[in-house]
Amino acid sequence: MTPATTPTSTSTPTPTPTRRGLRDFYEDPTVPVASGTPRSLRQARMLAAALGPATAGAKTVLDIGCGDGTAAATAAPLLAGHRLVGVDWSQDALRRAHAHMPYAIRGELTDGGLPFGTASADAVLFSEVVEHLVDPDDALDEIRRILRPGGHLMLSTPNLAAWYNRALLLAGVQPVFSEVSLRAIHGRPGKEVVGHLRLYTARALREFVTASGFEVVRLAGAPFHGVPRPLRPLDRLACAVPSAASILLLHARRT
Repeated sequence: MTPATTPTSTSTPTPTPTRRGLRDFYEDPTVPVASGTPRSLRQARMLAAALGPATAGAKTVLDIGCGDGTAAATAAPLLAGHRLVGVDWSQDALRRAHAHMPYAIRGELTDGGLPFGTASADAVLFSEVVEHLVDPDDALDEIRRILRPGGHLMLSTPNLAAWYNRALLLAGVQPVFSEVSLRAIHGRPGKEVVGHLRLYTARALREFVTASGFEVVRLAGAPFHGVPRPLRPLDRLACAVPSAASILLLHARRT
């Protein structure tokens, strides 16, 4: 059949899958934006110990990548008296965050930077964000800009070298937390696509943060809420060795 006689008026074209960029992906309300409570609580305790009580002076804490605000809600009782401000680029996440925190504003680490002055913040919570970034170097540069000298960075991220990932790699299975597609999970356990672009080991995270102008104070481990229930006691035990823990919790200070 030649093109001139093709019956185009009666044929039905095959639908083309909708193309989605990263921005569209994170604006999708079905994409998980909250982390597990055990991680949030451990990180909040580290920050509260670093800041001290608000009676010595209220500090400004920016929760960058605050998601739906549940992590901030977990931290708030431990940070009573300090000013906690949520920042996210997703309008949907910010709408949900307002239910958990009084201040939640839109901001980006790129495209002009965050809407805060230089050396205007005392601490930054950066929870489960760095693994989603195309350019983490610029992100830490911007965080360093808004932190005062000696200000605190509380960063958490999944551990590429978590104890179960070491076994999975030996078996030829894609590690947990890693993703090869924004549309579906391929080659590893799990069902949720969350948009991870970069993963760190404890050593890599220390070196990366240090090279970005911070002094690492402490590196700790936290459990992962997605570990199957029978394995959770083992996951909690692994926290004693941060390099093998599910989640890396890093406390650093701006130099």
